[in-house]
Formats: sequence, structure tokens, C-alpha cells
Amino acid sequence: MSARAKRIRPAVSHWLIAGLCLCVLALPWNVAAEITRVVPGNGTLQAAINTAHSGDTLELQAGVYTGEVIIGRSITVIGQSGSVLDGMGKDDVIRINAPDVVIRGITLRNSGTSLETEDSGIFVTDQGDRALIEDNRFEDNLIGVYLKGPDNAVVRGNVITGSQFHRMNDRGNGIYLWNTPGSRIEANDIRYGRDGIFVTTSRHNTFRNNRFRDLRFAIHYMYTHDSKVIGNVSTRNHSAWALMFSDRLTVTGNRSIGDRDRGLFLNFVNSSTLRDNHVSGGVEKCVFIYNANMNTFSDNTFEGCDIGIHFTAGSERNKIFGNAFIGNRTQVKYVGTRHIEWSHDGRGNYWSDNPAFDLNDDGISDRAYRPNSMVDQVIWKYPAARLLLGSPAMQMLRWAQSEFPTLHPGGVRDSAPLMRPPKREG
Repeated sequence: MSARAKRIRPAVSHWLIAGLCLCVLALPWNVAAEITRVVPGNGTLQAAINTAHSGDTLELQAGVYTGEVIIGRSITVIGQSGSVLDGMGKDDVIRINAPDVVIRGITLRNSGTSLETEDSGIFVTDQGDRALIEDNRFEDNLIGVYLKGPDNAVVRGNVITGSQFHRMNDRGNGIYLWNTPGSRIEANDIRYGRDGIFVTTSRHNTFRNNRFRDLRFAIHYMYTHDSKVIGNVSTRNHSAWALMFSDRLTVTGNRSIGDRDRGLFLNFVNSSTLRDNHVSGGVEKCVFIYNANMNTFSDNTFEGCDIGIHFTAGSERNKIFGNAFIGNRTQVKYVGTRHIEWSHDGRGNYWSDNPAFDLNDDGISDRAYRPNSMVDQVIWKYPAARLLLGSPAMQMLRWAQSEFPTLHPGGVRDSAPLMRPPKREG
């Protein structure tokens, strides 16, 4: 063999090996995803799931299928009109144990009823990253959707009707999140059950444009940080936005209409922004702030409540400005002796009961506003004193404070009250 031939042979061998490797690597990608139509029948849906490949789509035809269904691969399950998956009162209706699963267009009903085992319409485990649960109906499940540990899941456009047991605390939540960073809950309609959305021990979540009715809390936060609550609507719930033990929240553009106890409730919430929210319709307390620090409340409307804002328990370094307090029986309830300023950079709040003048027409009242008097403080500390409201002693106390403002023992002061309610976004 010539020297030239010896030089060529190794080169040809390398090209052949490289080509064969590329062909082998390309084989799995040549397998096209399949669409399989599934008809009702005992066990047929689970069997179809077990034989599907990742990327396949199962299309459920009209009819009733039975659960519990367990999904262990990355597939899409789409329901045609009239497709129902019934859990028969046991366990979860669907359990997702794989990433990138899509569930769309199905009615899911009758999960188990055990809070201990967390029975759910759809239960997504920590293996279910990027699950998409979209445009489904949930009926008579203990928990509608439970995200227990997946990253970046999306629950969007679903109608969730929860249980109506006679004891609300024995019911499950519409959507339950635990340690599910990056997950989004958007445009769902949730009614009945315990809480609409309950989230704990999580971060970087977004709850946007959801609607809540006939629940304990519309949204309930516990130990969840760096998250957003945007554009949601709460009606006829016990309380709307119950935010607890959570930091760096953004709460904007939400509405509480006709809820019973509280619109916004902050308990150990810090370094958060609450802007352009509207609470109205006879709530006991538009806002209740308990030991919440370094938060900014701006451009909110608190209207028609028994108490506009109840501020207590050592809450410090909060900025409260640009808000409208309209027609509340008591605008502010603050029991304490510290002096608290509720204006920022020359901009205070609008108070519908403030008989103010604005002689220079700059939109700011010519005189500071104090929402509470010494009489208010006496009554809050000693409720029995309410019987003496019309007595000469109480009248004298009111007169003395009006003539000698330095007698005020502390409390809220707005040094730059607005003459008109701020214009709202949108």
C-alpha cells in the first residue's frame, strides 16, 4: 500500500464514524408526537397515558372517565366539550408526576374528602415543573388545584367551585401552593371552599386578575416573599387580601367589594408596596395593619367602611400618602401615644370629613388634619366611656383639644391633606 493510501484511510474512517454517530443521535427526534383520541371506558384513560410518549397529546371525547389518573410523562391531555373526569370520591382526580404536562378543557369532579391526604382535583408534585392547568372546570373537589413543590407552574382561566360543608374550616382551598417558586395563578374564577388561593413557604409568585366569591379569604399569604397580587376582585368573602409573615410584596389594582370583615389585612408584612387598591361596600375594616413595617400605601381608596384603617401593634416606618378615605364611620383607629406622620414629600391623603380650606389653590389643605381626638382614644381604651359621649365632661375635652392642640397625646397627623381624591389608574 502506498504512503498516500495510508494517509487517506484514517481520514475516511473518522468521517464514517462521525456520520454514523449523527444518525444515531438524530433517531429519537425523528419520532413525531402523536394525537390519540380517547373514548370513555373503564381504565382506558390510564392505559392511554401509560402507553403515550413524552410530547404526545391525548384528546378526550365527550363522556365520563374515572380517576384517580396518574401522569408520569410529559404529555398534553385536552378535553372535548362534555368530557368529564370523575374521581369517584377517592384520592386525587389527577396526580401529575412529570414536567411540562398540560391539562386543558376538562371538567374534574369528586376528589376524596380527606384534608390529611390533601385530596385534590389536580395534585402537582415537585416533579411537575412547568405544568399548565388551563380552561378547566373543577366541581366538588376538596382542593381544586394543589401545587406542592413544582417550579414555574401556571394555573389559568379555570372555574373552581369548591365544597360547601357547613364548617368553612373543614373545606379545602380553591388553589393551594407550597414551595412553588415562579408559579402564576391568573384569570381564575373561584367560589366556595375555604380560601380562594392559599400560599405558604414560597417566593416569586404572581396572582393576577382572579375573581373570588363566598370564601373565608380571597387570597391568603403565609411566609411567601417577593411576590405580586395584581388586578384581583373579591366580593362577599369574609376578608379579601390576608397577607401574613411575608416580605417585599407588590399589591396593586385589586378591588374588595362588599366583603365582611377586612379588605386588606397585614400581619408581620414588611417592605411591601400597596398601591391603587379599592376597598368599599360596608366592610368592617377597610385596612387592618398589625406589626407591619416599612411598607408604602399610596393612591388607594378606602370607602364606606366602619373603620377606614386600624393601625396598631408597633407598626413603624410606613409611608401612607395619596390615599382617599371616603365616608368611613371612623377614618382611622390608632391606639397609642406616638406621633405618626401620614404625608410624604408634601403630599398627604384625602379625607372626606376634613372641613378644610385651600386659599392658595395648590390642592393641599391649609391646615393639618388629625383623624382622631382625645375622646376617641378614651373610648377605645375604655369602651364603657361611650355612655358618656354626650356628657359635659366629654364636650369640655373636645373643646380643650381644639383650643390647645398641644394637649393631643399623640396619634396620626396628616400635614398636607389633599383637597380632592387622587385620580385612579385605568
